[in-house]
Amino acid sequence: MPLKKKPLRLSLLQRRLIKASLHITLLGYLFWLFYAGVNDNLGPDPVNTLINETGIWAIHLLLTTLLLSPLARWLPSPEPLQFRRMIGVYSFVYAFAHLFTYVFFEIQLDLALVASEIVSRPYIVVGMTALLLLLALTATSFKRVQRKMGKRWQKLHNTVYLILPLTLLHFSWSQKTFWQEPVWYWLIGIGVLTPRFKKWINQYKQKQVRKKRTTLA
Repeated sequence: MPLKKKPLRLSLLQRRLIKASLHITLLGYLFWLFYAGVNDNLGPDPVNTLINETGIWAIHLLLTTLLLSPLARWLPSPEPLQFRRMIGVYSFVYAFAHLFTYVFFEIQLDLALVASEIVSRPYIVVGMTALLLLLALTATSFKRVQRKMGKRWQKLHNTVYLILPLTLLHFSWSQKTFWQEPVWYWLIGIGVLTPRFKKWINQYKQKQVRKKRTTLA
């Protein structure tokens, strides 16, 4: 049920201020993490802290991206959708920083170790799959590309609903448990995905009904 009957509107200045604040906050925190890590100010295991923080924030931003559409309906206002692309791109940036930290600092570009890690830790493959899909969404997030791709663009960007469970599976598997911290992310993720799945099911049923009517006609 919408919170207000009259849609919320932001001025151009307000949108720019919000975007500037998000840029400063998200880039600033990422730079601070690496600065603190290089200066050994992230606890006894700075590399592990970097890996965990960048990974967790990639999940936070991905969930935020998916929550913006329900928020737009609830307000009701199209304004939250103005920030969806930017936050989605930052989700990829943090996910890439997560991988970068692991490859450059944890295993120090040891290719033989990379191969053994993939074999012994399959959750890395799951995480890489999610990251590659995020890369595809980021690379095609520009309006010019959207116009060129047409209907294929929406199909590609619907894979965000696959990226979320893959990301949560990667996180849970790396933590060696679905309980404790991961379970809360799964509950939020299920809450985000359930309305979308219901919509797809209804659309599928409607298509089946139309096919039957066409056949009978």
